[in-house]
Amino acid sequence: MPTEFQHLLVVDTDRGVRTIILNRPERLNAVNRGLAAEFPAAMAAASADDSVRVVVIAGAGRAFCAGLDLQEPVRQPNAGRADRYDDLAWVGRWVLAVTGCDKPVIAAVHGAAAGAGLGLALCCDIRLASEDARLTTGYVRRGLSPDAGVSWFLPRLVGHARAAEWLLTGRDVDAAEAERMGLVSRVFTGGEFADGVAAYADALAAGPPIAHTLTKRVLLASAESTLEAQLRRELDAIMKAFATDDVKEAMQAFREKRIPVFRGS
Repeated sequence: MPTEFQHLLVVDTDRGVRTIILNRPERLNAVNRGLAAEFPAAMAAASADDSVRVVVIAGAGRAFCAGLDLQEPVRQPNAGRADRYDDLAWVGRWVLAVTGCDKPVIAAVHGAAAGAGLGLALCCDIRLASEDARLTTGYVRRGLSPDAGVSWFLPRLVGHARAAEWLLTGRDVDAAEAERMGLVSRVFTGGEFADGVAAYADALAAGPPIAHTLTKRVLLASAESTLEAQLRRELDAIMKAFATDDVKEAMQAFREKRIPVFRGS
């Protein structure tokens, strides 16, 4: 059973989908100290649980995540030495918790995804959006530069020119534009959003878990890899995959003209 948290709701299905819901709807799921600490723990638990095949990150209420809660900041004025000299901070740990999760992670974005909330969506493997989603960098409008991995993920997802324009103007991007630029994979109407995300996650969870893990690892490594190093990494990964029972099942299912049942072994 998933651990209970104060600022998160964790919901499992019998199909291997775990949904982690940021649960501060009265603050549009803005991040305070408690939520900052709980989220990496929830992601680590999902990554380690073999019954979990796909993780969905969502927000309770009207928004995905409005970024840092300025009324209840994570770093307090009287912070101790560990906080003062922390060169990664909670935003870095959130991003690494998602990228380090060995399961596919889907961001289910509705309403505002602003600042670090946008960074949370960007670091997920797949982004699905409601038609009311509004993606906001917002940093420059407050005299700030980006954090939460936004400057790393955004140019890799939409290209340098689009990323620069978006970050330097700080303008909002709606769901339709995000889909056109390839930032989100699919946009659902408000009434279809919950069911659409669930169906997408269920279909993904029916896939081969080990192949998902290996694919996620080689994809992430490719960002900083040479071609030769990546070719070697791919070969190592696919040889590991060939040794699994899931590959045998896929071959048998192909011969029998049926849908494979992957068990993650």
